[in-house]
Amino acid sequence: MLKHNNFLSSVFLLLAVLFVVSCSEDENPTPDDGDGDPTGGVKYIISSYPLASEGVADYLLTVDNLMEGTVSTVGNGKEQDGTYRYYVTNNNRFFSMLYGQGNPGAVTTYELDEEGELTELSDFQSETVQAFAAIGDDILMTKVPRSGDENALWYRINTQDIEIVDEGQINVVELANNGERAHFSWLTQVGDKVFAPYFSIKGCCDDVFGTQYPDSSWIAVFNYPDMSLNTVIKDDRTSFIGRYFTEGLSVDENGDVYAFSSAVATNNGEYTSTKPSAIVRINSGELAFDQDYFFDIEEATNGYYVTLQHYLGNGKMLVMLSDVEEKAAYTVGNRFAIADVYTQTITWVDGAPDPATITNVTRTNLVENGTAYVGITTQEGSYVYEFDASTATATQGIEVEGGQITAINKLTY
Repeated sequence: MLKHNNFLSSVFLLLAVLFVVSCSEDENPTPDDGDGDPTGGVKYIISSYPLASEGVADYLLTVDNLMEGTVSTVGNGKEQDGTYRYYVTNNNRFFSMLYGQGNPGAVTTYELDEEGELTELSDFQSETVQAFAAIGDDILMTKVPRSGDENALWYRINTQDIEIVDEGQINVVELANNGERAHFSWLTQVGDKVFAPYFSIKGCCDDVFGTQYPDSSWIAVFNYPDMSLNTVIKDDRTSFIGRYFTEGLSVDENGDVYAFSSAVATNNGEYTSTKPSAIVRINSGELAFDQDYFFDIEEATNGYYVTLQHYLGNGKMLVMLSDVEEKAAYTVGNRFAIADVYTQTITWVDGAPDPATITNVTRTNLVENGTAYVGITTQEGSYVYEFDASTATATQGIEVEGGQITAINKLTY
C-alpha cells in the first residue's frame, strides 16, 4: 500500500499487496456475458490513505470512472478499522484484511448491492498472513514463521460461505532442506496446482532474512486443495522468485509460467546475489524451469531490476523497475516499461510521471485486455494511471484529493 511502503522500508515487515483483478479498457465499462448485452454495473474501489491524519486507516472510495474527474477522502468512503490493510477480490466479493502485526486481524467482506453501494457482508478474525491468493472459488492464505516454530500454517477460505473450510501445516525447515527455512513470497494458481515461490532465510540471530544461498530460486508445487507437496522446482541462474509479499509469477494464455527475480538476496545486510535480475520460464504442463529460456532484465534495461510486474496479455508485462545501484528489498520501482517475454525486449513507457517526483506506486492494481490501472502518488497529487501495453503509453486518470492511493479493485452488480 502506498502510505505503507515507507513503513515497510523502515521495518521491512508490514504488508503491501498484489492481487490482479479485471477491468475494462473502456472508460465506463459494463460487464458483458459474452453475447454483447450488459449484465449490470461496475464500481471501482479505490483504497486511499488520508494525508491529513496520522494513525488512521484507509478509506474505500467507490467511483464509476477511473479515467476522469476527482474523488475526495473528505466525507466519502468507508473507513477501515486498523492502520494497515491489504485487499483481495474473488467471487465478486471484496476482502479487506487487517495486518495484526503478529496478532489475529479482522477480515471484512463486502459486495455491491443492487444500487451499486458497497455493503458489508461479514467481519471475522483470521491469522495475519504473509502470502495469499484467489485459488478457484477460495482464498488461500499462509502464515509463515521467520523464526521459532518450523511450521507455516495455511487456511482455505470459501468465498461463498465466507468461512475457513480447511487448514493445515507445512514444515518450512524440511521444505528448504538446506539448514535454513523457506519463506513464501506469494501463491499462484497454475492449472490444478498451487505454485509457491519461496526465498531461503536463516531465521535466527541478527540476520533473520539473510541467506547463505543468494544465487538460487525455488518454487514449491502443492496439490490442491489438500496442499500436499508435489515437488520443488529449483534453478541456479538467478536469485529467489518474487519478493516479500510480492507475486513473482504470471501465467500466459498458453499456460506457460513466467517468473521474475529482483536478485535482492542479502547476507548480514549486504546484497550478495551475483546473478542478474531476470525472468525465467516453466513451460505449460512441466514442473521444471526451461533451461533454454533466460531473459536478463539488467542487460535489456542497461542497469535496472524488476520490483513488480503485471501480465497484460500476448506476452507483454508492465514492469516497475529500479536502478541496480539503488537496490532495496521492498521498494516498488518508479520507472515503467513493457517487457515482451516472447521476444525478450523492453520498451520504456511514455507518459508516466517523472521518476524524481514519484513518492509511491500501488502494488494492488487492475488489469485486463492489455491495460493496467495503477495508482501513482507524486509531489503534485495521487492519480490513477492507465498503462496500455500495445502502445507502451501511460495516461493520467482520476485524482484522489486529500489521499494517497493504496489499491485499486473492481466489483460488478
